Amino acid sequence: MLAAMPLPPTTTPPGDETPVRGRDDACPGALRLHPADDGSLARIRVPGGLLTARQAEALGRVSEELGDGRLDITSRGNAQVRGLAAGCGAELAARLRTAGLLPSDRHDRVRNIVASPLSGLDGRGHADVVAWVRELDAALCDDSPTGPAGRGELSALSGLSGRFLFALDDGRGDVAALGADVTLIATADGGAVLRCGGPLPGPGVSRPSGATHPDTAARRARRTDGSDPLGRGAEANTGGAGATSLATNGSMAGGAGLRVRGQDAPRAAALAAVEFLTRVRESGTRAWRVRELPAEHAVTTGGLAARLAGAGIEAVPVEHTPAPASGAPPAPGPVPGPNGRHALSIALPLGRVSAAQWRLLTTLASRGGADELRMTPWRGVVLPGFAPDDAPGALSELAGAGLVTTPDSPWLGVGACTGRPGCAKSLADVRADAARMVADVTRGRAAGTGRVVAGAADTAGASANTAGAVADPAGMVADPARRDADSGHVDTGHVVVGGSPPWPVSGTTSGGGRAGPEPLPVYVSGCERRCGHPGGRWVDALAIGDTAYRVTVRGAGGDTPETDSVDVTAEQLAGAVAAARGTT
Repeated sequence: MLAAMPLPPTTTPPGDETPVRGRDDACPGALRLHPADDGSLARIRVPGGLLTARQAEALGRVSEELGDGRLDITSRGNAQVRGLAAGCGAELAARLRTAGLLPSDRHDRVRNIVASPLSGLDGRGHADVVAWVRELDAALCDDSPTGPAGRGELSALSGLSGRFLFALDDGRGDVAALGADVTLIATADGGAVLRCGGPLPGPGVSRPSGATHPDTAARRARRTDGSDPLGRGAEANTGGAGATSLATNGSMAGGAGLRVRGQDAPRAAALAAVEFLTRVRESGTRAWRVRELPAEHAVTTGGLAARLAGAGIEAVPVEHTPAPASGAPPAPGPVPGPNGRHALSIALPLGRVSAAQWRLLTTLASRGGADELRMTPWRGVVLPGFAPDDAPGALSELAGAGLVTTPDSPWLGVGACTGRPGCAKSLADVRADAARMVADVTRGRAAGTGRVVAGAADTAGASANTAGAVADPAGMVADPARRDADSGHVDTGHVVVGGSPPWPVSGTTSGGGRAGPEPLPVYVSGCERRCGHPGGRWVDALAIGDTAYRVTVRGAGGDTPETDSVDVTAEQLAGAVAAARGTT
């Protein structure tokens, strides 16, 4: 079976090499369009994935009227429009500015912020990080040459690479595990841990060793003389030198971090990016990400603490900041909240929606009462604000439109690159072959055998939750084997750049609980670049011809093969992948 374990939404490169960048990154944006075989591509940054219903509607109109009518959600919760005609750039930019989706042309590509998508909705986490998203986005777009301590420096942030990533975790550990360049993790005492570097090493945010959190110190000070302007009292160090003396000079890449007050957290994150740019200049490299800095120019706790102190932000070093224990992404389905309202979590097969599906999502966003739609780094959508009695009907509508609303869908854990016809380098239409693979699994489920059953599928009337159904541009269910008469490719309606929206659902029981170990995620690639493949251990299904694939299990260490490969036809792909995952 192909039911999934989480497919990490960002590719984690080998940690023992420092890439040598001979150029600036070529990431597309809303103003820098990327030419592809199916037209130009625009990537629209949406910090935290947060959209008002009005903004979501504007995105849909842009896709329908300027693009191919479909929208991708990327592994950073951003939106992507394909099939744009040459010469539409000015109109696209004007529409996005009007909708509030392009607040600063200079900062178009640097507004890469992921945030815990259920923050403030389900009663979990230590803080509602939505406010952090707004404040950090404003800081990134701040062009003020002068201002309060630390603010004049922020004008340099327009020089960040389009691949530089911020993660704002509310304490549950979901986006803290994504390997962002700068990560904030909310803590139970109202503060935050600030990290620079890769993913966190393990469960549980540790307490500082031999150090007092600034908020705790402030509370103690208020119980003493109240004389210190930061509320730290006689026991605390004062001034920048005091803060710096607490820090070590070690690299932050090994799990070290800095504790800061919650109200200082967004600005501290922005200043961490400024510190990175300073190190890049000193190194003489063109590093795009924190982990690409040479060791002798790494971001250190001491250097960052000194920068924060100069901006009036007290920071206390933490030796180890592993991720919180429970960091699973939101599973598809209803999410009860503490205020009597439900959020709806929806996954998008291969990360793409048709125009009709997007219209339904935006309509429900308005109907739910929150007037909000959240795109997730796992290529899903969260719709807040539903009354408990209204949630089942809304989920039924979404399932009928071909979206994933239950945690046992065979689509979960399945990813694919763009493939043909959008990518000239691809050897195969990997989207069609991924759809065939899921359909074969579905037939095995329907037959009650639990095994892959190959053959042409009739998926009419099926949903993405049960049959791996494929939605066409009108949002209707289509046969995965149907060929478009004009283009000659399978009209799946599910194109993706960078992966799929997987949740931990393998071995689920009838009640949705775990029943066994999770199989590995699988990624179908059209060429050896394997664009967007997951990190960790995964099943690599690589096209080696128009209808042929090589299936291999790859590991976390440099993505090296762990098993001998097997070459199969597209029709045999589901069986070979199931065998590699140990799910036959």
